[in-house]
Amino acid sequence: MIYEQLQKTIDYIREHTDGFVPELGLILGSGLGDFADTLENSVRIPFGDIPGFSVSTVSGHAGVLVCGISGGKKVAIMQGRVHYYEGHEMEKVIFPARTLVMMGCKTLIITNAAGGISPSLAAGDLCLITDHLNYMGTNPLRGPNDSRLGARFPDMSDIYSKKLREQVLAIAASSGITLKEGVYAAMPGPTYETPAEISMLKTVGASMVGMSTVPESLAAHHMGASIIGISCISNLAAGISPVPLTHDEVKETANRISAVFKKLIQEIISGI
Repeated sequence: MIYEQLQKTIDYIREHTDGFVPELGLILGSGLGDFADTLENSVRIPFGDIPGFSVSTVSGHAGVLVCGISGGKKVAIMQGRVHYYEGHEMEKVIFPARTLVMMGCKTLIITNAAGGISPSLAAGDLCLITDHLNYMGTNPLRGPNDSRLGARFPDMSDIYSKKLREQVLAIAASSGITLKEGVYAAMPGPTYETPAEISMLKTVGASMVGMSTVPESLAAHHMGASIIGISCISNLAAGISPVPLTHDEVKETANRISAVFKKLIQEIISGI
């Protein structure tokens, strides 16, 4: 059923993009969607027009698929995402990621805004995801498996490609951009975590925490895509931050580092 729905979705997108076949896909998190506006010869399709897609209800998520050229490469971008906490089933949360892979994207760059847990992270830092902890209470691959999409029991030893991470770190260094590394913990939301939860996550090895990315990474990797994960540290997590946490702070921090974020993404696209 999912495979057939994906085919219908791809047919619709190609009809509206003159048969566009991207080689690289991006999913842009809270407040980070402006990069999509830098694409050349772009075509924009609202999520609400795409069969099988759900519409985001969260501020800072435009909810638009943008196809175009960046760094001489064909790129498809999800300008925003839908989240599990919005009430969507996991099948809907991962559908855009699956769509990107089925469109032809062999590599996905998945970004998010996250709360910093590690003492080495500060608001405004960019952090490369080395691995993740899934505390969302479910797995998006739960249920019947369609072998046309991937294996029943996919290996997750290298879900955030070590080879690509090495390339991205070298690209960032040569561009004069500080890019840190860490483990991303995914919580279901929509509440921010309690100080006790943050203490637990720190104990088990999390560097930052958010409410997305892991479902999409699991689904795309299941289909054979290579994943680059990047967190924008938008604030310090509960119990560490001296002030109450708000979504406005998330968007303000993303806006503040927008230029550096765009430069990093552009360099990655050109360099990998």
